[in-house]
Amino acid sequence: MEPPKFFFQEKYAKLGVRGNFMPLAAQPKNVELGDWLAHQAFEQFGNIENLVACISERDDKTGMPLCNPRGCPTMSAGRSHIYTWLNSNREPVKVPAYQYIGLVRRWIQGKLSDTRVFPTQPLKDSGAIYGSENVTDNIITMNSTGPTTPNGTGSALASRNWIGRSAGFPENFFTDIKTIFRQIFRIYAHIYHSHWVDPFWHITGSNPPSSGWTDLNSCFVHFITVAKLFGLLSEKDLEPMQPLIDIWVGNGSIPPDAAIGASAVTVLQ
Repeated sequence: MEPPKFFFQEKYAKLGVRGNFMPLAAQPKNVELGDWLAHQAFEQFGNIENLVACISERDDKTGMPLCNPRGCPTMSAGRSHIYTWLNSNREPVKVPAYQYIGLVRRWIQGKLSDTRVFPTQPLKDSGAIYGSENVTDNIITMNSTGPTTPNGTGSALASRNWIGRSAGFPENFFTDIKTIFRQIFRIYAHIYHSHWVDPFWHITGSNPPSSGWTDLNSCFVHFITVAKLFGLLSEKDLEPMQPLIDIWVGNGSIPPDAAIGASAVTVLQ
């Protein structure tokens, strides 16, 4: 039987910031949806990178990173949720959490730096507000969809529509966004279930006064507000963290419009 999860208790659901994240999540009136989702992908990836850095710190006693093969032999979020990676033969395999997270980070970096997926030269007046990152090596085994370039030409393309098309994004752009958010969620779920106590419970700051676990909560509630608002994660995806999400929905940390997926979108055909 698993030990109790402190982070599922309301007293540990506090945030390190006041207010809610709706102003940072809601699509601005003059920004195209594809551009806004691209911006969110870059922002949320930057946030999770900072948190991954915390669990990559080496323990003074063991000399090993806090997330290591011995302590985290699988990419898990509790005993009931174990995530696998597809190898080169498209077979699901269990890998240590640090390896899975490394593969995810490289895959996302590869997507964000691929100008075919996230074009760095937006169409005129598209209102693009995202950036790009340099990647030294993005050749990895992927567990997502195939190429993300539009297929078909001329009248065939003219008869179809998709999210982000007007801003120059490819046809599978929204699918890629959802995959990016799903993988970031899995990293959050692993961090909570395996590293909430060590290191986040022990992290403190003095300028301004803060604690690691409240800052972690702030990043995660921001992420979930965006994901739920635009329908980027399914109920099954959310299962490992649902009790905490329910607390935030109940106390309004996740605003009602986000909780009901007010801006949820579907791929247009």
